[in-house]
Amino acid sequence: MAQAQNRWLAQHRDRGGRMTDVTQSIIARGDLAHLALFLWATGASALLGYVLKELSAANKRFDELVLQLALFNRRFGDDK
Repeated sequence: MAQAQNRWLAQHRDRGGRMTDVTQSIIARGDLAHLALFLWATGASALLGYVLKELSAANKRFDELVLQLALFNRRFGDDK
């Protein structure tokens, strides 16, 4: 198993050294599951942040629409 990891590391180091030292360290120790979990958690957190930002913007737009409808009804509404 260690030979396969070392061979994999050697192959990917030759591609211009794009792997970071942290990634190399994780792979060398066999903690690929931890790396995958970290990447998943990071991606999920980033997606949650994006969704919350978009939801907040949509809520502001909806509030503006309700305000404009209230103003329209106040101006042109039927006074009973």
